[in-house]
Amino acid sequence: MSSCCGNAQKTRTQGNRHACPVNGKEYVEVRVSTIIHHIVEPWNWDDDGEAFYFCDDPECRVVYFSASNKVITQDQLRTPIGQKNSSEMATLCYCFGVSRGDYIKDQRVKAYVLDQTKKQTCACDARNPSGRCCLKDFPS
Repeated sequence: MSSCCGNAQKTRTQGNRHACPVNGKEYVEVRVSTIIHHIVEPWNWDDDGEAFYFCDDPECRVVYFSASNKVITQDQLRTPIGQKNSSEMATLCYCFGVSRGDYIKDQRVKAYVLDQTKKQTCACDARNPSGRCCLKDFPS
């Protein structure tokens, strides 16, 4: 297992940000290895070496996009994007299958996820479509 909140794998252009071609907001880069875990038929996706970014705006249809405006939308993914969904069914933690409803019913679930993160038993870099730790996705 990787350390999702610690020594995450580097992106091609570490820390790079780019504006989404649909909503114009800037987002951070996501690793290609994350994208291929979520797209339908990854064997048919042409990774031409271009950097991609993750758009978490619930109002935007785009999930991943490149600097040349290539886009990957929710209907091209096999994973529902919890960050784009405010329902109780939306996934907050992909590593342990925690939904927003689970958290609403029992807020101790966040402490559990935090503990597992400290123990490095999570795999956010692959399981979370953002490629990042889920702890920021929990309601305050």
